[in-house]
Amino acid sequence: MKKIVPFLFMLCFVLSCNTKQGNYPKDVELLSDTIRYAKGFAIHHYKNYIAVDIRDPWDSTKLLQRYLLISRNKPVPENLPKGTIVRTPIRNLVVYTSVHASIIDQLQETNKIIGVCESRYISTPTIQKALQNGQIVDMGESTSPNIEMMIDRKVEVVIASPFHNSSYGPVENLGIPIIESADYMEPLPLGRTEWIRFYGVLFEKEKMADSIFRAAEKHYMDLKKVVASATTRPTVFAEKKFGQSWYVPAGDSYTANLYKDAGANYIFSYLQGADAVPLTFETVYDKAIHADLWLIKYNLNQDMTYKDLKTEYAPYANFDAFTNHHIFGCNTGIVPYYEEFPLHPDYLLADFIWIFHPELMPDYTPWYYKKLQ
Repeated sequence: MKKIVPFLFMLCFVLSCNTKQGNYPKDVELLSDTIRYAKGFAIHHYKNYIAVDIRDPWDSTKLLQRYLLISRNKPVPENLPKGTIVRTPIRNLVVYTSVHASIIDQLQETNKIIGVCESRYISTPTIQKALQNGQIVDMGESTSPNIEMMIDRKVEVVIASPFHNSSYGPVENLGIPIIESADYMEPLPLGRTEWIRFYGVLFEKEKMADSIFRAAEKHYMDLKKVVASATTRPTVFAEKKFGQSWYVPAGDSYTANLYKDAGANYIFSYLQGADAVPLTFETVYDKAIHADLWLIKYNLNQDMTYKDLKTEYAPYANFDAFTNHHIFGCNTGIVPYYEEFPLHPDYLLADFIWIFHPELMPDYTPWYYKKLQ
C-alpha cells in the first residue's frame, strides 16, 4: 500500500489543475442530443468538450454527476463548469458489472477493459477469453475491489452502478473518475437501451451507438404493432420468494412496462416506483392466486421443473398458474439474460408476446423463457 500515497498526491495535483470551476453553462452550446426515452441523462455538445448530466434517480431535482468529456487530442479548456473531467476516447477501464461489460463489448471496445469485478457472473465470450489469456483481470468483489491492482494497471476510469445512499469505498479516494451508470433505474425498456448513446460519447463511437439503439428501437416498435391485434390480456405475476420477502417489479419499472407492451395485465401494476418492491408471501398469494401466468427467473445447472419448484417451497403449488401448468422460467445460469436484455429489450418483448399471445407468434423460438416441465 506504500504506492498509494505518491500516486494520490500526483493525481490530486493533476485534477486540481484541470478542474477549474465556472458558471454552467458558460459556453455557447452547439448541440443537445435528442434523448427520446431515457430520463436519466442528457448530452450537451460545446466547442471544446461534451457535458453529460446524470440525473439523480432518487431525487429528480438534483444531478448525480456531471461529466466533462474532453478529447485526448485537445488541451483542457479554461473556465470549465463544475464536473468530473474524462478524457476520451477511454483507453483503459475497470467495469463492475456484467451488464456494462456487455455493452462495451457491443461497441467493440472490449480491448479497453483491463479489469472486471465478479467475473464469475460474466458470460460474454470475448470477455471470458480475455480473462483466460490475462488481458482482463478479476479485480475481486465490486464492494471491495483490489485497489493496488487498479493502481498498478494505471486504471483511468471505473464504470459502476450507483445505489441509493451508498459509496464506492476506497476507490473514491484514488481520484479515478467513476462513471455512475444509473441505467437500471430507467422505467422504459427503450430508455435503458438508450444509455448506449452515453457510452458512445465515452468511446467516441456515437454513430455506432446510435445504430445499435435504432435497430433495437425499430424491432421493439414493430413487435408492439403485432400486439395491437390481440383481443385478450392475460393476467401475470413474476419471480419467487427470496428469504422472507418476495420482490416484485413496481408498476413503473421497465419490467412492468414490458408486460404492458406485450399485451398483459400485470397484477402488481398499482405499486408505485421503478424499483423492486419486497412483499410477503401472503400478499403475493392473495393478489396472484388466480393469475393466468407466472414468470420466474432462476440460476441452475439445468432447467427447473414443477417438482423442483414445489420442493423449494411447497405453498407455490397453490397458485392457479402452478396447477394449470402456466409457469414460464428463464434459467439465467444458461442463457445470457442479464447481459443482453438492457440493449435488446426487443428480444425480451418477443418472448413475452409469445408467452401471453402464442397465437400471434406461432413459429417463434424464445430467447430466454421456456415452459416449466
